[in-house]
Amino acid sequence: MTTHDPNRRGNAAELAIAAEAAKLNLAVLMPLTEHGRYDLVIGIGQQLLRVQCKSAKLKGDVVCARLATSRRTRDGYVRTRYSAEEVDAIAIYCEEIRECFLVPIEHVEGMSAISLRLAPARNGQRAALNWAEQYRLGAVAQLAERVTGSDEVRGSNPLSSTSQAEYESSVEEVGAHQFRNHFGFYLDRASAGSEVLVRRRGRPYASLCPPARRRRLRLVKRTGCLADPVLAGDADVE
Repeated sequence: MTTHDPNRRGNAAELAIAAEAAKLNLAVLMPLTEHGRYDLVIGIGQQLLRVQCKSAKLKGDVVCARLATSRRTRDGYVRTRYSAEEVDAIAIYCEEIRECFLVPIEHVEGMSAISLRLAPARNGQRAALNWAEQYRLGAVAQLAERVTGSDEVRGSNPLSSTSQAEYESSVEEVGAHQFRNHFGFYLDRASAGSEVLVRRRGRPYASLCPPARRRRLRLVKRTGCLADPVLAGDADVE
């Protein structure tokens, strides 16, 4: 049952997010004290994320959530926004569709609201949109678990290895549809030093990697061995 009380809506959203995370076999921790900037701590992969929970409303095909907070002081109302120093992610629950979303703070830091689109815009716009599919809690958890697994495997084959076979084993592979729907996630992975190989209909279609990694790959093709590791820069698409 929908309530117009902001506190009750917030409590309901927090409980729904915690329950959904538990269903996904994620660790869910709750602070013992109140009035902190995060409501839950959720374990995804090998990370514990400080999560602020928000309720959202459905407007047509768009999930709309307010991110700014407001409190009354002697000098009037003070509005604040969340930063990476306070939280790691914003969890959003939309009661109308009973779905939970998880947005990394880097995507919304300093913003007062976010809109997640469930379906394409009627005017055909595709740029500068936040697709709800990319941030569904279940999808984010699956991506993190898979990336964690690949990192553990890669741990036995350091990137500083001198064999081409070991170098190729460090590449993350993803389907074109998955890559398109989670482009921001894989862009962050590439910027952090990983190479992402995109396959379309089972065949290599494109690769996403830092410029330094691309130069190393060219060296591998010419010599059959890797040069000394180079710190990765910004991600680049080939």
